[in-house]
Amino acid sequence: MNYFQKNRKNIIIGVIVTLLIAALVALWLQKKVIHSADDIEGVVFPSTLSTGDTLTFNDKTSFAKFKKWDFGDGQTSEKDKGIHFYSKPGYYNVTLIIDNKYSKSFPIIVSSRGIPKPKDSAATVTKIDAQTQAMQYENVQFRALSDATQFTWRFGETGKIDAKDKLAIYAFQKPGDYVVTLYTEKDLEPIQHRIKILQAYNSMQDEEPTLDELYAKKDNDFKYHLQQIANGNSFNMHYNYLLKTYLCNNENAIVKVADSKVNNFYLYCAGLQFDKNTVIQSVKLNFDDGMTCVTKVDINQSK
Repeated sequence: MNYFQKNRKNIIIGVIVTLLIAALVALWLQKKVIHSADDIEGVVFPSTLSTGDTLTFNDKTSFAKFKKWDFGDGQTSEKDKGIHFYSKPGYYNVTLIIDNKYSKSFPIIVSSRGIPKPKDSAATVTKIDAQTQAMQYENVQFRALSDATQFTWRFGETGKIDAKDKLAIYAFQKPGDYVVTLYTEKDLEPIQHRIKILQAYNSMQDEEPTLDELYAKKDNDFKYHLQQIANGNSFNMHYNYLLKTYLCNNENAIVKVADSKVNNFYLYCAGLQFDKNTVIQSVKLNFDDGMTCVTKVDINQSK
């Protein structure tokens, strides 16, 4: 009796086990390397909403190297998650595109807001209390005169949502004419307010700015991004901008607020994002000997 005949049973078992392992490995490689639209882990909700309501989107697709949300109204986003607003009623198809190869669509129905009852019509009309002219870099207060509870402000400069409180504070970075838009859950249409922003200083086109003007511009730019953090806007974006542009990536740069104790830049900003309604009145930057990195920031603020 030869070797094969004597070990036939073991050989057959070995072949079967090897085939099973090979099949499992092939299945694992297929799931790891080969993908389809069914593997996309994106969600959009709610599927029915009214104009001005919040549409939330979120994607957790693990293999995605690039993603793009197309909201069907001309607006797109490359973020993992966020919110979107529709200004007009209609049927929209939200499409999530992964790596420019796979896509998944979500039908969305946007309806007009219902007409309020006559007895409530006077109470649900919102007005914006704000000045009609201000200076570049100046903190401008916008107050919603309304009994609504949800507020969404767009100041017309960034193209994004700028604030979500009843009292909003914003400093325009560029001169020009702007249309401020406010959405609430109690108004049929967005409320608008026009404001003219004047240039912070007069300069001749061929005249070089003075050294004081250059440093004042840096102070105001620093103040603007701190105010954005205080308003609850993107912490990472504004924090990292200041850290890289002015502080030479030194998170331990000294921050002194009026008569308060000395703090470092990171701890000050971390606390600022949770301290609502803080108004940054002024900022003074102190540079190192080479005038390249800010080593200390003096701040005046109020609430």
